[in-house]
Amino acid sequence: MELPLVYVLNGPNLNMLGMRQPKIYGNATLDDVEQICIQNAEQLEIAIDFRQTNDEGELVSWIQECRGKAKGIIINAGAYSHTSIAVLDALLSVELPVIEVHISNIYRRESFRHHSYVSHAATGIICGLGLQGYALALAAMADLILEEDN
Repeated sequence: MELPLVYVLNGPNLNMLGMRQPKIYGNATLDDVEQICIQNAEQLEIAIDFRQTNDEGELVSWIQECRGKAKGIIINAGAYSHTSIAVLDALLSVELPVIEVHISNIYRRESFRHHSYVSHAATGIICGLGLQGYALALAAMADLILEEDN
C-alpha cells in the first residue's frame, strides 16, 4: 500500500535555523526539523517530501507540483507568509488541505508579521510552539487525510 504523500515546504532563511536569532528560533537546525518530520511521519504512516528554498518562484512551483500528487501541504513560508500573494494563489489553486506553521508566535512579534497571506489558504495554523509545531501539523494532517478518505 502506498502511503499518502504530504509536502513539508519551508521558505526563506529557514536554512539558517540554529544560527539565525536563536532567542527567537532556538538552536535546532533545519536538519533537526527534517528528522522530527521523518520520525513523526513514520509513526503516522504518511510519506513526506521535505524541502526548503529561499526563492519565491521555486516555492510556488513546488506548491503547484503538489496538485494530483500530494494529499496535503504543511508550509512554513517564512517571510513570504507576510508578503506573497503568489504563494497564496498557488496554495488556493492546488485545492489541498494546508497547514501553516511558524516556529515563533508571529502575533507577539513585529506588527507586519501579524498578517499572513498563507493563512487565507490554510485549513489550520500552528505558531509559537517551536519545532513541535511541525509534529503537531503532521498529526493534524494525518487526521485530515483520514477524514477525507472515509
